[in-house]
Amino acid sequence: MVEIIEIPVELTHFQLPEAVQERLQFLLDRQDTGEVLPLAERREAEGLVELVEFLSLLHLRAQRVTQQ
Repeated sequence: MVEIIEIPVELTHFQLPEAVQERLQFLLDRQDTGEVLPLAERREAEGLVELVEFLSLLHLRAQRVTQQ
């Protein structure tokens, strides 16, 4: 059985605030230079990446639904 989950349209337009995006980029840039992030910052970066991936998936699914 397929479940249908209704997602408010407003949520599909949500984006990370600029300051949060900048923080994520800062942490990723530090990692890219070979710096080992402390555990707290590594967890922060991982959580933000998961959030960005979730939002991207949400946007893609919303586009797919509106095109059908």
